[in-house]
Amino acid sequence: MTRATLVAAAALVAGGCVTRADGADGNASPAPARSATAPVPTPEGRSPEGTLLVADFGADTVTFVAPDRGAFDSVKVGTAPYGLVVGRDGRAWVATAEGVAVVDTSARKRIAVVPYESEGIGEPTHGEYRGGGMGIALGPDGRRAYVGVNHPGKNGALEVVDTGTLKVAGTAEVGRRPFDVDVSEDGGEVYATGHDSFDVTVVATDSLDTRRIEVAPYGTRGGLGSWLKPHYAAVRPADGKLLLPFEGERLVVLDPLTGESHTEEMTANTHQHGVTITGDGTLLAVGTGPIDPAEDESPSLTVRAPGGEEKVIPLTGPHEDVAVSPDGATAYVTGGFTRDGYWNGITVVDLDSGGSRRLTAGERPLGIALVFGEH
Repeated sequence: MTRATLVAAAALVAGGCVTRADGADGNASPAPARSATAPVPTPEGRSPEGTLLVADFGADTVTFVAPDRGAFDSVKVGTAPYGLVVGRDGRAWVATAEGVAVVDTSARKRIAVVPYESEGIGEPTHGEYRGGGMGIALGPDGRRAYVGVNHPGKNGALEVVDTGTLKVAGTAEVGRRPFDVDVSEDGGEVYATGHDSFDVTVVATDSLDTRRIEVAPYGTRGGLGSWLKPHYAAVRPADGKLLLPFEGERLVVLDPLTGESHTEEMTANTHQHGVTITGDGTLLAVGTGPIDPAEDESPSLTVRAPGGEEKVIPLTGPHEDVAVSPDGATAYVTGGFTRDGYWNGITVVDLDSGGSRRLTAGERPLGIALVFGEH
């Protein structure tokens, strides 16, 4: 089946993301997460350096995870948390359906919730299409948090949270279902990836003026029913360009200053969601599984070197987002997934050998970040 045929067929399907790789329905794990051999004790005092924090989209919590043993604590934050980010001060900013929750990761408790100010969000609820926060990022100085807010059936909003006053300092209109939010290295621009509008909205942080850039390497045929939409982006440290993977086939390299882009070949041949990038420009992209099992490959993690060489590491079952250890040696890939087929854990991947193991980690974990030790 060609990609053009898939776009046409997908127009009959609402939502535009892939189901389980094995074609099964429901939310059963494709393989059980490996539990620790003994109960993981809850650390006293500050959360240890290297602790992972995940957003439990299937619950109202975030979960703290020891990367060698598994989940050890959780904190209630609000309905259906999606993305999260942790600042150098140890506070985590979590995009929930009802507001941005602020978590003290040292004390492991929620200290505030900043309600959204834009209209059209609806009542807090769960599910892939729920209104409220999705992607979230911090400015480089930590003074602003930027959250993409979904307004079901309409364009979304970027809400700017003042991290000092814990109030919304401004809003700007962005595309539909802002899966991801990224910030330029100088903090001058924010980039909201609009999943259902095939675009990236560039927002100037000083004026909140916006520019929309279409990102649709397969075209926009199929509209809301298309599978072939942008999901997550990464800002390349070397030149500030945005990298957006599509289907394990094409990498869109977008210059947000000019709006110009080109595509480069990718090799995983699988539907792709979460991405992250290391300081040296190594891109990691999560493959969730095939659109067409007869033609496409199973879930994987692509590790793409700055020069374009790729290593494709197989994964078992769908995954959503990814974080990397500070030394760049280990990836942590969440099993939550925005569609059916999710599982409650993290796959830990050794990026050198390609070996992996599983950890328990909350309920349908999506967003993931590392917690810094001493704050």
